[in-house]
Amino acid sequence: MAIIITDECINCGACEPECPNNAIYDAGAAWRFSDGTSLRGVIDFGDGTTLDAEEVQAAISDEFYYIVSDKCTECKGFHDEPQCAAVCPVDCCVDDEDVRETEEELLAKKAWLHMEA
Repeated sequence: MAIIITDECINCGACEPECPNNAIYDAGAAWRFSDGTSLRGVIDFGDGTTLDAEEVQAAISDEFYYIVSDKCTECKGFHDEPQCAAVCPVDCCVDDEDVRETEEELLAKKAWLHMEA
């Protein structure tokens, strides 16, 4: 699974610098797959979908910090626990029940994001 930030977020920003995949963005901020990763040029998602890693993606939330689930690995391969949840003063970084991934899938995503495979 991935982590989400709930609407209880107070926009303190403590979580953002803790993410090893740069998957956390400020409210209203656009994002890119290339931000904080090794992805460059055209990336292939393995399901026939491709896009430019530098292409600007629309913000997921304009009210509070948000996590891009396609970049979230729950800190697997970096830390023992999700760092956003560890530093959040209001405990609003929680499991995303809509995005379920095994540890193997999360480690594979980490390897893909950082071109380790």
